Order: sequence, then structure tokens, then C-alpha cells
Amino acid sequence: MSFKGIIPPVTTPFHADGSIDRDGFCVMVEHLVSSGVHGIVVGGTTGEYYAQSRDERVGLLKLARSFVKGNLPLIAGVGAIRTEDCIEYALVAKDLKYDGILIGSPYYAVPTQLELANHALAIDKAANLPVMLYNYPGRTGTMMDFEFLDRVGRSTNFCAIKESSGSMNQLHALARDYPHIDLFCGMDDQALEFFAWGARGWVCGAGNCLPGEHLALYEACVVEKDFTKGRQIMSALLPLMRLLEQGGKFVQSIKFACELAGLPAGPVRRPMRALDDQQKRELESTIRTLKAAIASITAKSQKRASENVIAINAG
Repeated sequence: MSFKGIIPPVTTPFHADGSIDRDGFCVMVEHLVSSGVHGIVVGGTTGEYYAQSRDERVGLLKLARSFVKGNLPLIAGVGAIRTEDCIEYALVAKDLKYDGILIGSPYYAVPTQLELANHALAIDKAANLPVMLYNYPGRTGTMMDFEFLDRVGRSTNFCAIKESSGSMNQLHALARDYPHIDLFCGMDDQALEFFAWGARGWVCGAGNCLPGEHLALYEACVVEKDFTKGRQIMSALLPLMRLLEQGGKFVQSIKFACELAGLPAGPVRRPMRALDDQQKRELESTIRTLKAAIASITAKSQKRASENVIAINAG
């Protein structure tokens, strides 16, 4: 399995009482499928898996698979503190014929690199599925360092990594020294830099509410290899990316942006709280501006391409 492209971790809509909105979840999955994204993560942090029971998580894995019947790759987030729990989720994913699993460091536990490698390899041995690693030391407390990467590299299932450390040194090392592990952007305000260094794709929370704009950057940088256009699109995206990565309200912002797009979202689960009115106004203005800017960039690009075709045919 080789993952690529724009892969949003789907949100989990909730009703006002905090229960899962299953119909809304199906709407979100259908929205992503129809938008043209290249895959979906079910059970990621953007989906608030950490605030869900075991039965809720398994139920969403089953619901997504029943809805996506081979249309595009599904990756199951199997994050938990205990290795045994991660293995259980991975086996559920295997039984449901998911295309891969997402493995992060156990949050709070802060394992050593050897302990972390043994954890990941135990999950791999049990499930034998393609693995996308998720390196986010800011949330887990543990960096997936080179000792870890060298150890897990003994299994060919470890085929990709969502890199969210924010460290450019880590990005450079992954691109240069671990070419057998496909690189994915996991730090939204660095997406252009990731693509410049050959990233295969972007696992992006805001892909839930703005899939077209994320696809536009991927198309410019990876498909067209037009980094002048890519810089223009990234420049338009940056104000939103900064709000998401530096504002401390990531999931709340994604859910409110989904509401603005007419998509089901509902509240976040406690202990998190919703955005206040000022934060909502700032986010709405930011999104409105970036959508207009990217629409203009892509329209001009299409016009130039059309003019070039006409010139070639005339000649």
C-alpha cells in the first residue's frame, strides 16, 4: 500500500447532548468522498477519538467502512495508551478490511525509543497492515526519533509518517535519510515546505471544511510542480493555518468551519469548550478571504493554461 494526496482525518459530529450524530458522520464521509480527497482517517485526533468510549470508536470504524465501499483508502486511527488497546483497534480495522492504520506515540506514558518501537512493532505483528506513523511530540510528549525509525524500519509495513513535530531538522532528516518512509505533512503551516521536500501528501484537519483549497495546493506542488502557484496558494492559506496551529483551538475551529460550510458538526466534547464570538468572527473572516484568494489564483491559472492551448493549436 502506498498512501498519497490529501487525507483528512474526518470529524465526529455530535448532537447537542454530546451523543454521536451518526447521520451527520455519514454526511461528512460522503462530503469527503465526493470532494475528491485521496483518503480518510477515521479515529484521528481531529475526530476526537480521545473523548470517545471503546464502543463509540469501533462503531465509527464500522460505520465508515459500511459507507465507503472501496471508493478510496480508509486509515484507522488506533491511538491509545495501552499497547493492548491499540492492538484491539488494529484488529478491528483488519477485520473491517481497512487499508491501513495510524500509529502515534502513547500520550502521557512517555516511552523510551526502544519501548515505543516495541509498542509499534507489537501492533504491526498483530495486524499486519500498512502503517502510517504519527509523530506529534507536542501532544504525546515523545518524539519518534531516529533510533525508533531504524527499529521499526525492519518491517516493510511502516510505509508512511505524518510528521507534526514542527522541526525542520526532522523534516529534512526524514526526506533525506528515510526515503523508504513516505513523508506526509502534519504541521499545517509548513505544508509548502513539506511538498518542496517531496512529501507524498497532507493529513489535514481543515480538509474537512476546505477540501478544494487543500487539493489546489497539492495539485500545484505535486502534480503540476508549479511552486510559484503553490506559494501563492500557501500564502492565502497561511492565516488559517496559523490560527489552527498556534491558536490552541484546533478541533473547535475545524468544527465551526464545517458549520460555516453547511456541514454537520455540533459541539466538541468536554473538557474542551467552543470558540467565543470574537474567535468565530475572526475565523469566518479568515476563511472568506482565503477562499476568494485561492479561487482567483486557480481561475487565473486555468485561463493561462487555456490560452496556451489555443496558441499551440493556432500555431
